[in-house]
Amino acid sequence: MTSNSIEPIYGNTPPTWIMVTLGHLIDNRLAELQTGPFGTTLHASSYRSTGTPVVAVKHIENNRLNHDDLPRIDDETVQRLSRYRLLENDILFGRKGSVDRRALIKAEEAGWLQGSDCIRLRFLDDKIFARYISYVLGTSAYKDWVLRHAGGATMPSLNQEILRLTPLPLPPLPEQRDIARILGALDDKIELNQRMNHTLEAMAQVLFKSWFVDFDPVTTKSEGRIPFGMSAEIAALFPGEFIDSELEAIPMGWKIGIIDEVFNLIMGQSPPGETYNEIGEGIAFYQGRTDFGSRFPKPRIYCTAPTRFANPGDTLVSVRAPVGDINMAIEKCCIGRGLASIRHKSGSQSYTYYAMHFLRDDFDVFEGEGTLFGSISSTGFRNIKIVVPPPKVIAEFERRISPLSQAIENNERQNVTLASIRDALLPRLLSGEIRIKPKNGLTKPGQ
Repeated sequence: MTSNSIEPIYGNTPPTWIMVTLGHLIDNRLAELQTGPFGTTLHASSYRSTGTPVVAVKHIENNRLNHDDLPRIDDETVQRLSRYRLLENDILFGRKGSVDRRALIKAEEAGWLQGSDCIRLRFLDDKIFARYISYVLGTSAYKDWVLRHAGGATMPSLNQEILRLTPLPLPPLPEQRDIARILGALDDKIELNQRMNHTLEAMAQVLFKSWFVDFDPVTTKSEGRIPFGMSAEIAALFPGEFIDSELEAIPMGWKIGIIDEVFNLIMGQSPPGETYNEIGEGIAFYQGRTDFGSRFPKPRIYCTAPTRFANPGDTLVSVRAPVGDINMAIEKCCIGRGLASIRHKSGSQSYTYYAMHFLRDDFDVFEGEGTLFGSISSTGFRNIKIVVPPPKVIAEFERRISPLSQAIENNERQNVTLASIRDALLPRLLSGEIRIKPKNGLTKPGQ
């Protein structure tokens, strides 16, 4: 397919670049596409708790894979389905739903298996730099194009025929590498911040579980020992014995209560549909867990007539399938009927956030409560029974965890800024408005 017959979705590109379709590269054996194994070939019954990970569409994020909840298969199944094994620099797409997302496979993910609902792109020529192509596929121009072309009556659907039509601007290889290097530096910093946040999150969860789930300081004191790494002043906040309760043995002086007694809970309410927009007018609106991130939701829809609010630091809980998914509001936002906002009456945001995480079993009870999908009512939520620690223990937990929470938020805000810079820079690099001078960074044409 000639450049003149290809839809110019990226605007005018530099004259030294060529415009091709992915199908042209495939026909000339420069690239290949591979659809994942049929469901009859890879059954859910093949999944194991250990082994080689299998990537599904839900694991594909913005140019990366989410490693949470990966199903796994044994070596025998991997060998049988070896044609679906991933290599470093493969690009993976989802076949249904979020078809505008893609993931570039990293070295540590090589050998994993693509799932039935994925399509894999692999380049077979070293004159095409996969990381550059992955950034092209992250432009708003490409995302708009693929959503226009993706079929499906109820949700977007992607196949090899559509992908073959994808327009690709190809600069000389050195420019491909330079563009990928500039954008990759931003992405590398984003990923570093994400790894730091994962570590900080794990540290906070460990402390919450130790104090409020396993009651480690109480157990230690009941055995006549001093809690490790804890000052005498802090250790004095915990008793040295347990008492029986209707839920379990709990520390003496603690009690059993219900959510409504110790938390402020607001159930979401959806404003009129005509007040929604995607251009940033009004306040960020979250209907459910669709826009949840690793800790904070990502604004996509806005509302000019909000009805129910969550404030910064409030914990957001999904109250419709899946019930119990957790995020935290990073700014004042409007919440729809798929969410609830909650905070401990003391104002403690970290204690609230982790307390909701450890109510997973309670939320799971409501997963089958709806006619078709799980849901939890205001009454059901408010009457969940919980262990109630003394205010001083909660305050000490908040004091310790607050710096970690602030660091997580700072990293997240920096990532939003870095992603905005990357996304603004990308189309300008592809249009030639900004060119890269070897060893001299960015420059405008003619300079």
